[in-house]
Amino acid sequence: MKILISNTSESPLYQQIKDQIKDAVLKGELKEGDAMPSIRAFANDLRVSVLTIRRVYEELEKEGFVTSQVGIGTFVSAGNIELLRDTKRRLVEQKMADMIQTAKALDITRDELNAMMDILYEED
Repeated sequence: MKILISNTSESPLYQQIKDQIKDAVLKGELKEGDAMPSIRAFANDLRVSVLTIRRVYEELEKEGFVTSQVGIGTFVSAGNIELLRDTKRRLVEQKMADMIQTAKALDITRDELNAMMDILYEED
């Protein structure tokens, strides 16, 4: 799992790390039962404070994405994958609603919009 953090992002470091871990779980890069790095090792790898990683792990545990076992470690828990997928779908739906509103305002037909969407979707 590769975590990229940016000091210039408006999002705090812990949020950037947490979001990327959630995405890795959703994409299947991290599977249920996978061991997470120790807090100290992860902090050293990312060059952040151990308090930052502790916060990430605590929040992920509260949200059901990891479980911690004292003396053993922190492990991926896939309990909230459907909730995360639903949240991401709602985000996409909102962006699509904005897109449709803009298209209507610019007199772009549904067929034209669908054609644009097909082209853009296939490019990636």
